[in-house]
Amino acid sequence: MEAIKISEHVWWVGAIDWGLRDFHGYTTSRGSTYNAYLVIYDEAVLVDTVKKPFMGEMMERISSVIEPKKISYIISNHAEMDHSGCLPEVINEICPKKVFTSSRGKKALFDHFGLDNLTAVEDAQKIELGGAHFVFIDTPMLHWPESIFSYLAGDGILFSQDVFGMHLATSKLFDDEVAPYILETEAKKYYANIITPYSNLVLDLLKKWPSLNLDIKIIAPDHGPIWRSDTKSIIDWYKKWALGTTTLKSLVVFDTMWKSTEQMALHIADGITSEGVEAKVMPLYASNRSDVATELLDAGAACFGTPVLNGQMFPTVADVMTYIKGLKFKNKIGVAFGSYGWNGSGIDMLEEEMKKIGMELVEPALKVRYVPKDEDLKRCVEIGKSVAIALKERSGGNYA
Repeated sequence: MEAIKISEHVWWVGAIDWGLRDFHGYTTSRGSTYNAYLVIYDEAVLVDTVKKPFMGEMMERISSVIEPKKISYIISNHAEMDHSGCLPEVINEICPKKVFTSSRGKKALFDHFGLDNLTAVEDAQKIELGGAHFVFIDTPMLHWPESIFSYLAGDGILFSQDVFGMHLATSKLFDDEVAPYILETEAKKYYANIITPYSNLVLDLLKKWPSLNLDIKIIAPDHGPIWRSDTKSIIDWYKKWALGTTTLKSLVVFDTMWKSTEQMALHIADGITSEGVEAKVMPLYASNRSDVATELLDAGAACFGTPVLNGQMFPTVADVMTYIKGLKFKNKIGVAFGSYGWNGSGIDMLEEEMKKIGMELVEPALKVRYVPKDEDLKRCVEIGKSVAIALKERSGGNYA
């Protein structure tokens, strides 16, 4: 396996995980990459490593450029194990002079692997490593506490760890080699499921961006394609998503046991679309939690429906609500609905969960006993219209 040159002094030496289909409950239907970078000036520097099972692939790519033992330094921007899993073995094999990470990274790598003798870098610190001039940028909680960016001045490359990345396995390494709609789709999914809880920190970073005074020609993340032609697009997308900019779209997310809740969902969707608002219907028997999160990122509204099982929300609905709660979305309105037999408390629980995640409820929860009648379905249509009208009329809305 060969390294791929990305600039005068830098090679991509990462690994492609064609078979990855789940990442902590986030569906990765297009696989992923674990990007690592070899920098060679007077001496060689390795920026990040890869998931442990892929160490051999990384070392083979490094060997296509240089004898691995000639690497003098390692930089660890992010301690998560898909980027540090083989770090102990790499250190043992190449015996670098120094391994650099953040002060929090020192603790994280010690807690993970018992690694010590690491060198901590500070925010805005500049270091020359064998002729390569690096600037380190502290980015805590984007998306782990120890996360940092590394900027290579001579080549204008920002090594941004997980930020600006995506889960996309491809032999086409650069942004201009991948269809634009795939780039935006996978970048959006990654942001929604990984970065959303830290949107305020993204905004802080983007405000700080001009003052960094960095001539960034290439953004090289730890997952997915390298941005060499259109760095502006990914930065603009991050700004839009971090602001919580929403569109005139409402999700209708539900599961169903005997199709009663599904009938309600479809009629709510009809009411939404009758008011000129897009309805995205997402039955949980056919939709993963991460797909719901992706669509919710820019949706202005979401209607959640559940049947009641043993006095509780249906398990798939409870699952998606737990997942969404942790993502801390902003600027959403909606309504709860569902069908029940003799105990409707599961629908009340759903409504409470929607309140807990900060959603503004347009109407009280709509509960139907057993099978919805014609008048119930008409009420569902009216509920859908109410959601759509409220979405259009929101004075504080920020719509794309």
